[in-house]
Amino acid sequence: MKYLITGITGFAGPNLAKLLLEEGHEVHGIVRTANGRETDLLDILTLEELDAIKFHYLDLKMYHSVSKLLDAEKYDGVFHLAAQSHPPTSFKDPILTWEENVNASVNLITALEGTKTRFMFCSTSEVYGDTCKDVGLLSVDTPLAPSNPYGSSKAAIDLYVQERTANGYLDGFVTRAFSHTGPRRGKIFSISSDAYQIAKMQLGLQEPVLKVGNLQTERVVIDVRDCVNAYYLLMLNPDSKGKVFNVCGDEVHKMQHYTDLLIKSSKFEYDEIKQEIYAPFYRPIDIQVQIGDSKELKELTGWEPKISIEQTMEDLLNYWLKKLS
Repeated sequence: MKYLITGITGFAGPNLAKLLLEEGHEVHGIVRTANGRETDLLDILTLEELDAIKFHYLDLKMYHSVSKLLDAEKYDGVFHLAAQSHPPTSFKDPILTWEENVNASVNLITALEGTKTRFMFCSTSEVYGDTCKDVGLLSVDTPLAPSNPYGSSKAAIDLYVQERTANGYLDGFVTRAFSHTGPRRGKIFSISSDAYQIAKMQLGLQEPVLKVGNLQTERVVIDVRDCVNAYYLLMLNPDSKGKVFNVCGDEVHKMQHYTDLLIKSSKFEYDEIKQEIYAPFYRPIDIQVQIGDSKELKELTGWEPKISIEQTMEDLLNYWLKKLS
């Protein structure tokens, strides 16, 4: 099968590309500029795997370029991961967030209408906002109530994909991934920020003072490699058409738990690292708790997370140690 990944130079993209290559598929990826950024994928891929990927250089906000590519290549499936995915940045620049997440997605969907190409839209648990504390377990039928511009932009296309598919224009489905982390997660995101700082401490590049945000919020966190496996299994199953799927695990913890696991994975004793609240790491509007129900995903595909969160934390810390070395 021949698949296109948008956002292949992001966080989940390289992990998905690796999985697809291991499964014997042809993989293409979109990169916005031809400046060599695709070599960043060597964080996750081998050189042989990188060389097996065909890259296309274009901006998804330019409809003609998108349409031209899709007409020429005729993909079996498109994994649409590209996005401005950082909630704090969405508060600072909602216009950029809307252009990247809505306008670009509409271009891609429009170019795919009427084709046989399957389309996965990577939505997010952020579309539910802070409703979990009031309604309990978040199901795919929970009303959308985003708490930030990022969540609003994702909710718009989440609903648009459902409408386009219901009206017969698109063979699409939606995934709403809850918190996930692992190798290649950017340091501006929670958990990976802690791993980045602890790696710097271990390499003698930072004093043992860890800047943290709100560690009292609660999240179910899974490994990115489990997350992209869910995307893959849903793409393979034609019965996913027109449906929405939560992608999440079952164990909820305060964010402090994940910080503690990272310190445990390091060379430091727990009391050797001082934790200090750092105001810029707080969101203007935070979400207290997010716990999702993945029953639709599990019933259709048999998916279950396979990688322990302890292993994820160890792999994330080792990723930063290698990167910074």
